[in-house]
Amino acid sequence: MTALSLAADATVAAARRALASAFREAGLDSPDLDARILVGHALSLDHTALAAADQRRLTGDEPQRVVALAQRRLAHEPVTRICGHREFWSLDLRVTPDVLDPRPETETIVEAALAMLSPARRNAPLRIADLGTGSGALLIALLHELPRAVGVATDRSIAALNVARENAQANGDGYRAHFVACDYGAALRGGFDIVVTNPPYIRTQDIVGLSPEVCAHDPLFALDGGPDGLAAYRAIAADAPRLLGADGFLVVECGQGQAADIAMLFVNAGLCVPHPPKPDLSGISRALIALPTTAHSPNPKNSPWKPP
Repeated sequence: MTALSLAADATVAAARRALASAFREAGLDSPDLDARILVGHALSLDHTALAAADQRRLTGDEPQRVVALAQRRLAHEPVTRICGHREFWSLDLRVTPDVLDPRPETETIVEAALAMLSPARRNAPLRIADLGTGSGALLIALLHELPRAVGVATDRSIAALNVARENAQANGDGYRAHFVACDYGAALRGGFDIVVTNPPYIRTQDIVGLSPEVCAHDPLFALDGGPDGLAAYRAIAADAPRLLGADGFLVVECGQGQAADIAMLFVNAGLCVPHPPKPDLSGISRALIALPTTAHSPNPKNSPWKPP
């Protein structure tokens, strides 16, 4: 690990430069951003206050606090884990070792769900289910955008549900959110307008090859999708026809290269997959939408999107 030390009277700017240099030498992504965030966190300074304090000299135990956080980052602990918070959909979410750290690409699920709603329906009293909620990111983001909606979040982990409940309350949506301990939708009665989920989709044998920021810090049960990465999708597909109301829809997050296989699981379960999956900002097919088969939707065996 790269050695790092700071002079007892180093300035804030010097501390930031020293961290960025150490992170760059260690080959970490975004060394300057990580340095800025961690120095600010160590000194309890937001972005504006940190910039204004550039020439202030560190005092007391501040150099030790900065170095301690930097050493955690050099050991490949993610910045969001060190700080205990992640920004998602412009919301501040607490993250703990009990929950998956929500990634920016998961915002694609929120975008896809909202795009399915007309302006009038966005103001309707919708019912939302978030299966395997983790931090609560998907449900809280949708409740933030849909003022009359109510939602239920499920997770097999009581600890994760506690984090999700705290996040909902902290973002002002606790009174519209309910939390149920179960596998995906197993304990829910159905009739939902929107069902969203970001299930585990990493093949078991591939987990060891993930970056240490992921495999050493995200909960294993939130990563492990079984031998082919699709175990969770099979369980969700089996329940989806029961969970969805007649005008409801399901949006699932897909791993890279999985969208076609996931689509066929839902088609074979009796749902319609009406569109190609929505790509994330990296161009990966990320958000797949499925609908009930009704008089107003195509036969699932003749889905408008033909998975390759």
